[in-house]
Amino acid sequence: MSRALTKAFYQRPDVVAIARELLGKVIVTRFDGKRTSGIITETEAYAGISDRASHAFGGRRTARTETMYAPGGVAYVYLCYGMHHLFNVVTSARDVPHAVLIRAIKPLDGMEAMQQRRKGLPLRTDGPALATQALGIRTAHNGTALSRGVISIEDHGIEPDSGRIVIGPRIGVDYAGTDALLPYRFRFTP
Repeated sequence: MSRALTKAFYQRPDVVAIARELLGKVIVTRFDGKRTSGIITETEAYAGISDRASHAFGGRRTARTETMYAPGGVAYVYLCYGMHHLFNVVTSARDVPHAVLIRAIKPLDGMEAMQQRRKGLPLRTDGPALATQALGIRTAHNGTALSRGVISIEDHGIEPDSGRIVIGPRIGVDYAGTDALLPYRFRFTP
């Protein structure tokens, strides 16, 4: 039996623990009468103002990052390189800009809709832009509550064996110096 994650799950202070615990959870989207879902298989934690890899490093507040300062349990969706929509889960309390990037999923439901969203390209969901595209998430969904609405994250009882979880540094954040080496990336194969 599935249940949507509660605000209490998202609003805990440890973004790294939340990133790890999101592995095995199921993200569900419901857009235009189409339901799609996938098991979260890869995440990256971003620890707000103290993390040089975070958009909110040093307390940076811009129109783009303002969503990161919301109470945990909303989507932070931004455009990368002007073309890739990336989906993050905001965590922690109001004004603590922590977020978890969803890097990959294993599709469960709505494969046909996912394939259509990929516009004839192979159905791949093994990267943050690919997963977001297949799920139909766009920057217009920035700030959306992660409840049983158009985007939700559910617990289906999939618990990755800790021995199968690979932990390592995040990808593409070399500019963050020593923070780029932090073990904030989590992945597993269901």
